[in-house]
Amino acid sequence: MARGSPTALALGPGYLYAGALGRVEPTDLVTTWVTVDAGWVALGYTDVGSEFDYQLNTAAVDVAEELDPISNAPTGRVASVTFNLSQLTATNLKLALNGGVITTGTGIVTIEPPDLGTEVRTMLGYESEDHTERWVWRQCLPGEARHRVAAVQGGAPDAAAVLGGCGA
Repeated sequence: MARGSPTALALGPGYLYAGALGRVEPTDLVTTWVTVDAGWVALGYTDVGSEFDYQLNTAAVDVAEELDPISNAPTGRVASVTFNLSQLTATNLKLALNGGVITTGTGIVTIEPPDLGTEVRTMLGYESEDHTERWVWRQCLPGEARHRVAAVQGGAPDAAAVLGGCGA
């Protein structure tokens, strides 16, 4: 006897998109992101897919007459998405650094990270590989303190990766 519903499993890594704040979001599961708004950019391959986290923070409500808290009150929440982009491009590195300036010269591309205080929030989108779910993070700040940003180079057969993520 089945203990769950196999058809309810989300399989595959899916697709990641990034765009500036204010991008138009898809309203269905069939229209492509770029058709809805040409400002959505596909981020390409990841090395292990994406991780979505959501945490509700609470604090105990204590009173003098009880040993145990009488309640737990919500104090905030933290949402994040983490991924390792396998395509080591200046555009992906700029996203992971949360901005900056890309300069293209003769045979060379450089990126200057953003000055402190000039960080720009971005939107991220996710679509499952079977096109049955979409997620949108509307206020991402890539490179927040709880996320590591690094370019990792490995020997063959490992591909380089831009480690990124955002707090939403």
